[in-house]
Amino acid sequence: MGRLLKEVLKDKLTASELKSLYAGFDIIGDIAVLKIPEPLMLKRHLIAESLLKAVKSVKTVLQQTTPVEGEYRLRGLEVLAGEPKFETIHKEHGCLYKVDLRTAYFTPRLSAERLRVANQVREGEVVINMFAGVGPYSILIAKKVREVRVYSIDNNPEAYRYMQENIKLNKVEGKVIPILGDAAKVIRNTLQQVADRVIMPLPEKALSYLSDAYSALKGGKGIIHYYEHIFYEVSEDPLLKAIEHISNKALFRFNVDYAGVVRDVGPRLAQVVLDLKVD
Repeated sequence: MGRLLKEVLKDKLTASELKSLYAGFDIIGDIAVLKIPEPLMLKRHLIAESLLKAVKSVKTVLQQTTPVEGEYRLRGLEVLAGEPKFETIHKEHGCLYKVDLRTAYFTPRLSAERLRVANQVREGEVVINMFAGVGPYSILIAKKVREVRVYSIDNNPEAYRYMQENIKLNKVEGKVIPILGDAAKVIRNTLQQVADRVIMPLPEKALSYLSDAYSALKGGKGIIHYYEHIFYEVSEDPLLKAIEHISNKALFRFNVDYAGVVRDVGPRLAQVVLDLKVD
């Protein structure tokens, strides 16, 4: 995608402007989301219109105007070209996810990771997704596994509303149980020791919620998919830093079945995943 944007704009921007251009962008359903660097701000509409013409499946081009931030991980967005909308339906691994990008967090960049986790779930499992958003992990699991129950928790009312809609859209009612609330409180009140597997796809909060994830496992045994954002120096291994964080925090025994860098989210800032086998 990055090469595409630079190719489309090679005759419309100077060499120095092309160099400053952020090549990467996201396509979510029929919406493209760009970040425009300050030196190119006056040409943002030109960039957006060029992308709109080049990618026929895209109907709207948005500019991200603020970082992802806040309790609900939202970002500022501005329409630059095409239809003035923020709601779309994204297709991924045979599933459909309806989302308003202003009111609920969604990224296509976790597509491979969602599939990796879903492929591990076995028949008869009970899964808790502590930070479910509009439901992409939960619904994919329910579509792939015939006998499964996924408790799908989120504290953002808008994400919860879209999750409910997406459960119906994908025909997984009864397999995915949507719950509105803080994951720690929900587990403490109603989901103690019920899960074979817990998913924690909110890197900013996972470490502080680790004890509640453990308390949700049946008999204190199972799998926790743990995500964290790790700052690291050139000489450091972000995976080893994440394992150290977990080891210092966890009050339970575990083995790391898998450790991987999911993606880079900034300079020397990685999103990592650790699959913890707890016994």
